[in-house]
Amino acid sequence: MSGLHLRGTVLPDGEARDLWVVNGRVRTKPVPGARTVVDGGFLLPGLVDAHCHVGIGPKGPVELAEAAEQAEIDRDTGTLLIRDCGSPIDTRPLQERLDLPRIVRAGRHLARPKRYIPYLGVELTDQELLPAAVAEQVAYGDGWVKLVGDWIDRPTGDLAPLWSDEVLAQSIKIAHEGGARVTAHVFGEDAIPGLLAAGIDCIEHGTGLTDATIADMAEAGTALVPTLINVENFPSIASAATKYPDYAAHMTELYRRAPAAISAAIEAGVRVFAGTDAGGGIEHGRIVDEIVALHRAGMSAEQAIGAASWAAREWLGYPGLVEGAPADIVVYPSDPRADLEVLRSPSAIMLRGRLI
Repeated sequence: MSGLHLRGTVLPDGEARDLWVVNGRVRTKPVPGARTVVDGGFLLPGLVDAHCHVGIGPKGPVELAEAAEQAEIDRDTGTLLIRDCGSPIDTRPLQERLDLPRIVRAGRHLARPKRYIPYLGVELTDQELLPAAVAEQVAYGDGWVKLVGDWIDRPTGDLAPLWSDEVLAQSIKIAHEGGARVTAHVFGEDAIPGLLAAGIDCIEHGTGLTDATIADMAEAGTALVPTLINVENFPSIASAATKYPDYAAHMTELYRRAPAAISAAIEAGVRVFAGTDAGGGIEHGRIVDEIVALHRAGMSAEQAIGAASWAAREWLGYPGLVEGAPADIVVYPSDPRADLEVLRSPSAIMLRGRLI
């Protein structure tokens, strides 16, 4: 039996160990004749971008070839698993390519007319259509459904929820019965209580979290993907909203409060994972920036790495570097727990048992 051999300190346990790879799977017992390809350094389960948009560019939907290039950029920074939080194009052909990261698709955003970025989502003319639309996305996606929880409501001039509590409860129940989890884009405060009461599985961004909703999330086990590097765009969003002063002021205030809100969520024990929101206004390949931002927000260096590696993989149903696990491995020359900047320069990347 031929195979590959890697030796190094394996995270998160921190033990120096030998791993073998056969047919794209990790083996923990010696494989005769295996060729040593890594001898030393630190071995991590492949990095995860838990909020990414493969198929969206600065001007909206892109062609499949450009989407593949986006995925390659992510891969080359060590991101080997992507939770695609909504894409306007069908990226299933990319899942068949062995050289690209694994992609867990959430299908398309579910929104209302003029209540999200144009051309990206499915726009429902009546909120009562949401349960049926959720059922469609359950069938189309890979176990996730993406809702737009709030967006600017132009008649009122500020952020506002898109869905009633009753419609949310019915829709999320349908998703769960179909074996899917549901996540929602939320900037402000008002949409979060209804989403949590309906049993939402994850909140994206979450800049409007309060002490009460943080406590509810911690108790329910609701996850948070704060996309901190995208929150840095809030001031420019506010400055461009000259027609809507209340919205501009609100976005400015959310930006001011975001660090404290996310830190409080981490302190309360909310499960927090790393996502860049790449696509559109955020360039691909920035997962390390998000890890650094999570560390700055209150996670230990090891927790921040885990939020983009072993912990995120477990959350999405992928094991770490254990017997029989997919051989998605990133190798670093020194301990990234001591210096997160080490994550910017992997010495080897293995995807599906193949060195990239």
